Amino acid sequence: MIGIDSELIREIVARDKRIDNRSFDEYRNVVVEQGVVKQAEGSARVRIGNTEVIAGVKMGVGEPFPDTPNEGVLMVAAEFLPLASPEFESGPPGEESIELARVVDRAIRESKAIDFKKLFITEEKVWMVYIDIDILDDDGNLFDAACLAAVAALKNAKIPELDEKQAPVYEKKGTQPLPMNSIPVSTTFVKIGNNILTDPSLAELEAMDARLTVGTVNAGDGIQFCSMQKGGATGLAVEDVEKILEMAERKGDELRKKIK
Repeated sequence: MIGIDSELIREIVARDKRIDNRSFDEYRNVVVEQGVVKQAEGSARVRIGNTEVIAGVKMGVGEPFPDTPNEGVLMVAAEFLPLASPEFESGPPGEESIELARVVDRAIRESKAIDFKKLFITEEKVWMVYIDIDILDDDGNLFDAACLAAVAALKNAKIPELDEKQAPVYEKKGTQPLPMNSIPVSTTFVKIGNNILTDPSLAELEAMDARLTVGTVNAGDGIQFCSMQKGGATGLAVEDVEKILEMAERKGDELRKKIK
């Protein structure tokens, strides 16, 4: 949908329609494949419509942070491959890739989905969990696709065994899963004119007034909000945010069901 005029998108939305005939609260087709990179401890590929993202989890042993001496460490990085979009260029991470990595990191970290205390090894060693996200094709809503891929990869990951020197044995696949107690997901919405749209395509993102990405997690018997990221040039009214939060609970549950 690259190249569709933003004013045309706005006119279509004003008539309560979308260019691809979806309803305003409808995601494009979502496909999650786990275990797609054999060299990684865990991996997943996610497609949301024509947007495609792959995430890999690697684990190493390192020193804990001083403020969390008895907890493992999470680090998230994202790379926008030039083949994914004419807008992406090779080189060091840009603002978009840094923001994407931070949004995914925040949803996972603030949801407390990983029990980092169970990644403690000794007073000087803990497990380091590295998530690398590659954007293969960008047709909008990278936040949701990247978060879904990262969490699916974490659910797929196995902790390597340690040798007598407490070094990871990468030659042999581990059997112990990561200590995860919930599944966080991101759900993204845009406001175009007076309407709120779920899962914006690239053309809709270019026509938006405002964007809000909401992280939710299945905690106990209910759903909790764990993160938010605002984008776009204009603000959102209180009633817009309330509507988005209600939609985020429902749509988050839909995405969670896609992960094994």
